[in-house]
Amino acid sequence: MEVDVSGADEIEDHSLQPDFLALENARLKWRAIATRRPTDFIVAADTVVWSDGRFYGKPADLEEARKMLSLLVGRSHEVVTGVVAGRLATPVEFAERSWVTFHDLSAASIEDYLASINPLDKAGGYAAQDDGGRLIAKIEGSLSNVIGLPMERLAEVLCRFQRLQE
Repeated sequence: MEVDVSGADEIEDHSLQPDFLALENARLKWRAIATRRPTDFIVAADTVVWSDGRFYGKPADLEEARKMLSLLVGRSHEVVTGVVAGRLATPVEFAERSWVTFHDLSAASIEDYLASINPLDKAGGYAAQDDGGRLIAKIEGSLSNVIGLPMERLAEVLCRFQRLQE
């Protein structure tokens, strides 16, 4: 396995639905790499956090991360990851949805949380893999999806691909 950064410019259009936005960004990333490596099996993904018709991407700075978390605490939101996987001629794509509910946190708790992670490279400004129950009260759906790559669904795609190769 090898990591190859696509360099694709992600779309941040708040008028789009979360599954379309996540899949379109995954497609952009996938195409950028697959055209350079047409015989390789490429996996590209993009995760968006969505609440009340608003998309929460990667915060530009700590202040934006603080604002995002302040709007999400004590509430539920949707996490959608778009995945495109396969070779240039035969991509498979899907979107996986999970619902995340945050604890109702004080401003001081949010500050403590932000000091303990790097929120700038995470959709919504939080990291489920580093949470330990501090922020997240409940996840409905796939934890790996909330982290950024729905491994259960991807494993199904990889198994189908492997069977076709045999």
